[in-house]
Amino acid sequence: MKRLLPLFAFLALAALLAAGVLRNSGKDTSAIPSPLIGKPAPAFSLPVLGDPSRRVGNADLLGKPYLLNVWGSWCPACRDEHPVITELATSGAVRVIGYDYKDTEEDAKRWLEQFGNPYDLVIVDEPGLAALDWGIYGAPETFLVDAAGVVRWKFVGPITPEVVQQQLLPELEKLK
Repeated sequence: MKRLLPLFAFLALAALLAAGVLRNSGKDTSAIPSPLIGKPAPAFSLPVLGDPSRRVGNADLLGKPYLLNVWGSWCPACRDEHPVITELATSGAVRVIGYDYKDTEEDAKRWLEQFGNPYDLVIVDEPGLAALDWGIYGAPETFLVDAAGVVRWKFVGPITPEVVQQQLLPELEKLK
């Protein structure tokens, strides 16, 4: 009987693993729900890239919906999503605000010169302190904020054309 004990332990662990996999099958385990959805965007006052004496806050962005796109020159996935963000900004579907996260001004400017600047405005959070209130833990992350300043949607990871079509555009339609 003692010889079979490791086999029973292994079978019990395998059964627990199988139960967990079956229980979560079909669920999007990459989705990270944001506690900000349906709540006012966190208050912030951040400098504008290229003009640190000018500060922009969430109150300055009220009146029209906007997409807050968190990026950094150090972020490889941001490079992947940049053409999609550029196309979205060019389409005029929503104004796009860049949120340069944990980056130096020089690196951010160089990156935008190299890949293009699709943003209506770029705010800078070099120390990453304002990001804590937004629940930002990396880049890219993207938030849709309505005209009244309420967060309506969040996406973690690079925005793809499929995400735009299947998630973002329907959310924008709800705002009309």
